[in-house]
Amino acid sequence: MEILTGWGLRVEPAPHVRDRHPTLPYLAGQDRDRAMDLQQAWCDPDVRAVFCVRGGDGAHRMLDLLDFDAMRRVEPKALIGFSDITALHEAFAIELGVATLHGPVVGTRYFVGDETAQRELYTTLFAPEERMLLTSPGAHGLVPGRAEGVLFGGNLSLLNDGLATPHSRLSAAGGILLLEDVNEDAARIDRMLTHLLRTGWMNGVAGVAIGTWSDCPPDPGAIAELMRDRLGALGGPVLWGLEFGHCAAQLTLPLGVAAMLDTERGSLELAVPALM
Repeated sequence: MEILTGWGLRVEPAPHVRDRHPTLPYLAGQDRDRAMDLQQAWCDPDVRAVFCVRGGDGAHRMLDLLDFDAMRRVEPKALIGFSDITALHEAFAIELGVATLHGPVVGTRYFVGDETAQRELYTTLFAPEERMLLTSPGAHGLVPGRAEGVLFGGNLSLLNDGLATPHSRLSAAGGILLLEDVNEDAARIDRMLTHLLRTGWMNGVAGVAIGTWSDCPPDPGAIAELMRDRLGALGGPVLWGLEFGHCAAQLTLPLGVAAMLDTERGSLELAVPALM
């Protein structure tokens, strides 16, 4: 809150932001309270952005409790978060048709004490025209090429778990898919990717941009080879090594915005500034 206030923002904690679930300790409060906080913030005309405090275990439990009809009637605003917030990003894209930001959650080490992540998010919010070319040192192609499409995706586990549920994307066709995860071994990552491939969900995807895989054994090289093995036959370019996800100095990536993926440059180039 101090950091955001220092940006000139007036910060209002949601009523239940410090709650804990009475019986399930991994959840921050009860589903209906969390959903109501989110809906009220989104529908409040004085609120310009909703910052998620943590990655949001159980975010998908809230989706059926949101009144998307009411949320469609208001002016869109920024939603910022990642990890389990992927469930919200997907639902907001499908139900509200709005762009959102895959960026740091502000109550964790992925934001507090990370000046690079703070700067990335600040610039995306306040000077988005300066963040049109998104790249990281060492980003390179696993499958070479260039592709255009709308950015979407996020956490692999959440995308896999949301498959064929309400408020989820029916197909990845035509888009540029972002993928990252944390604390998942290669065998489980393989199962999730294979599941998405076997359902046909990935058919026609324009390209894939791959982020970080923190604490995913056996090692990053093995995960890269797994990605090449599973995604290489899709027909589009695959970019490895963008620093988004569960990592320090993470990029803020706008979802729902058209971009060019270029493996030779190791970059995503936005067609328009984020949230414009």
